[in-house]
Amino acid sequence: MPATVAGLRYPHTRVLLPRTRLAYVHLENLLTDAKRDRSARVSGYVAIWLPEEFLVLYLQRGELVNACSHNGRDFHPVAIGVAVEKVPAEPEYGEICFCEAEDEQLSCMYASQTHPPVPWPSELRATEPSSLFPYLTATTFDGLVEIAAEGEVNYLLFRHGSAHTAYLSGSYGGTLVERVSRLFERDRRALHVTVRHWLVPAPLPVQAATGLVQAYRDLATSLVLRLVADGSESAPAIAEHARQTLVTAHPPLEGFSFNGRPSRPVVADADALTDAIAALLNEILWTAGNQEGHAPGQMLRELTYERRHLFLSAGLFDKLSWKLA
Repeated sequence: MPATVAGLRYPHTRVLLPRTRLAYVHLENLLTDAKRDRSARVSGYVAIWLPEEFLVLYLQRGELVNACSHNGRDFHPVAIGVAVEKVPAEPEYGEICFCEAEDEQLSCMYASQTHPPVPWPSELRATEPSSLFPYLTATTFDGLVEIAAEGEVNYLLFRHGSAHTAYLSGSYGGTLVERVSRLFERDRRALHVTVRHWLVPAPLPVQAATGLVQAYRDLATSLVLRLVADGSESAPAIAEHARQTLVTAHPPLEGFSFNGRPSRPVVADADALTDAIAALLNEILWTAGNQEGHAPGQMLRELTYERRHLFLSAGLFDKLSWKLA
């Protein structure tokens, strides 16, 4: 793992588990405790340094809601279940820490890891405060500025060109202006410093629960099998064609397959996933379900009955072309 990743340090409001060897910590127990123990139901992140990968697990009020991975080149979002599975049950190497952080900071971290920064003007020296801050003021910048030096990551949030909130990795005292000024002290700027910026980050997205993803997989598979049993031998081909047609508008469908290709992990929030599945079911049934002997509404009622409460809470029934009693 590159040294810049091995030494990454993010801001925090409280350290719940200092960075320690992964062999001494049971990840599943740590995450379970975060759900059950009232004092541990905090927003924050679990950072895990593996030999060839760096993982960040995001928690809100004790619930694991998202995850990102750094493979040595860049960050990318990863399904929660996949991220947890990457951690060996009995690890020999690796380190872990658990820190509390505000939801706003988590949004900044996720945005900086998953979205490309807005490019600076070619003539601007972003690492020089005498150039950076006058530019932000003159453009009445609203958004996020990240300042990273030797693995220490800091975030500044701007409104109308002025910094109103700072999340700093170091233990800096004083006013906001004094704390930010120390980031650009001459001895620090001698280090490798990068300054990037984004527009106002969106709230931290919450991935669809693993159980909901599996329920939708089972529903789509059951529908295709039911159509085949009712005489539509081309149902798998119809379903796969529908998936490929819809995947551009509904990226979560990339995680499904009807042609024998192994299913891929789904990284999407519950609303986007539900929209994708509803569009897929509608397309399949309009194409294959209108043949003689098929009653789409009745078929959906039967296939969704056992998990009707889960699908109802996810809003699936409101998006289907057939209204189910």
